[in-house]
Amino acid sequence: MRIITFITLLFVFATINLQAQSISDHSLGLRLGDSDGFGAEISYQKSIGRVNRAEFNLGFRDSREFDAFKLAGVYQWVHQIDGGFNWYYGVGGGLGNADFEPVPNNNNGFNDDNDGLFVFAAGNLGLEYDFDIPLLISLDIRPEIGLIGFDGFDNDFLFDVALGLRYRF
Repeated sequence: MRIITFITLLFVFATINLQAQSISDHSLGLRLGDSDGFGAEISYQKSIGRVNRAEFNLGFRDSREFDAFKLAGVYQWVHQIDGGFNWYYGVGGGLGNADFEPVPNNNNGFNDDNDGLFVFAAGNLGLEYDFDIPLLISLDIRPEIGLIGFDGFDNDFLFDVALGLRYRF
């Protein structure tokens, strides 16, 4: 009976507090995603206007095939849907460094992929929910196309899908 009461109160509280909100001035948190290996990014968003913001992410990738770090920046347009939901899209890019693991059955014992610096262009498309408390949760995709040094990734292309949890201030 307590569970039913709790769920009912939670539903009532959530529906009372649903309202259209503008984007926050700042938000800081994590962006947890997958791009050829589980990765986590420290994420910061800064509003630039009423419907625009910049997002910066510093990420780490650790997989069997490579270890990498990546810095990405995206300029976003944010549009309100209803009840605290927003959708957004954007463009940007970034740079990083990758260290590919040796391939055991290769003749020379090393992976033929290029280690080192890479530069990429990125798009962004996502959906977010802005709670009444200072919490923002999002789900987005960020396709990345390699411009320089992306040789070790499939067809110079990565498709990054992530869940974001950010504190608004």
